[in-house]
Amino acid sequence: MKLKNLLLFLFFPMLLFAQERTINIQDLFTKLEESPTTKNDQLDVERANLGHKMATSQLFPKIGLFGSYDYYTSPYALLPVAPNNLLGMVKHQEIPQPFSDQILRGGASVSMPIFMKAIYTLAAKAKKMKVAAKEKMFVDLQKNKAMLVSINANLQYSEALRKALEQKRKSLLKTREIISLKVKNQRAPKVALLKIDNGINMINIMQNKLKQKQLEGYGAIEALTGVKLKQSLPMQQLGLYKKGDLKVLFPLRKKIEGEKLSVRSEKEKLLPALFLHGQLNYSAAKAYNNNLDVHEHFGGIGLVLKIPLFNRSQYIAIKRSKLTVKKLENELNEKTLELTAKAQQLESNLELISNKINLYKQSIKDKEDLLKVAKVAYKSTRMTIEDYLKYEDDLVLEKSKLFQSQAEKWQSLMQLAVIYGTPIDNLVK
Repeated sequence: MKLKNLLLFLFFPMLLFAQERTINIQDLFTKLEESPTTKNDQLDVERANLGHKMATSQLFPKIGLFGSYDYYTSPYALLPVAPNNLLGMVKHQEIPQPFSDQILRGGASVSMPIFMKAIYTLAAKAKKMKVAAKEKMFVDLQKNKAMLVSINANLQYSEALRKALEQKRKSLLKTREIISLKVKNQRAPKVALLKIDNGINMINIMQNKLKQKQLEGYGAIEALTGVKLKQSLPMQQLGLYKKGDLKVLFPLRKKIEGEKLSVRSEKEKLLPALFLHGQLNYSAAKAYNNNLDVHEHFGGIGLVLKIPLFNRSQYIAIKRSKLTVKKLENELNEKTLELTAKAQQLESNLELISNKINLYKQSIKDKEDLLKVAKVAYKSTRMTIEDYLKYEDDLVLEKSKLFQSQAEKWQSLMQLAVIYGTPIDNLVK
């Protein structure tokens, strides 16, 4: 049992490391879909859905109860009384007449539109806004996924460059041993040792800067997903974006369609509208002629036709809606031109970046061979320390260009996927 606990203690850190490494980019996408940022978009969709229900709910009847106490300076009728009925009451004063100066009333009322064109148009607008909210949720999720991939690509770039710098540092440390021996034997000036130390110090500074950028990247990923990373995640490209419509603009297009319906709705508010209304009224009071209790009830139902003749505020509302549509259409045209140009530029860049990556890979192989030659030349005193350090710098510089180009390729691919609406889950694993 003790041996089992000892083994568990020894291998526990390795198990933790293995668990961390099982996290992949798809896991981050899943966490992103559960994040508060995405939930805000889901709430916007629900709110848009309620907007549609709110518009259609105006077609349903409105039913309510009411109660009141009325005081009058002279007797008032509890209900409308026909003249013939009133004559009979006047002749027989023992009959309580339905008039009093204090009346308790209660009852129910109902009202609903029978025909009001603007309501149907508003419902159609709300439906468009619901679709726009769903499209926006998809686009925002795509943008955030693209951001995760781009941040992770930058982390890979930083890690690879730090590794390259570490290789350079080790190489310089080996060279330093040789220089130290030469300085000790007075075969090389002390300034050569200072130059090597300065090169090593510069590597340490660059590594610290890269570490800072990595921490910023980890923080950005945690802010989006809630996941704490200690290193970048491996990524593999599964496919290419599908060129076509600028789907990133679909939410705006649906919004414009909805606002056009809003203009139509404002115009339709100037059309005749037909309403149904009804009421059931119960009244109780002391009759004014003999002070006896009297209870009466009556009801009614009817149709009302409303015909707007002049409504200045409505004309202003129509103009305002038209201006909203024009502004959105102008914004759509502006973004269409901007994104079309950007997509063309990214497509050209993507091809150039792929070529650059291949060229940098070949160049790195050549510079590694040249560095080996330079080391031999310096050891045999056929090369100065300055010339040798240039070969070290050139190799790291070429590697940094390669790693940066690889990050740029991911970023360009993600931007094009967002623009054309290609699901990023289908491009990366």
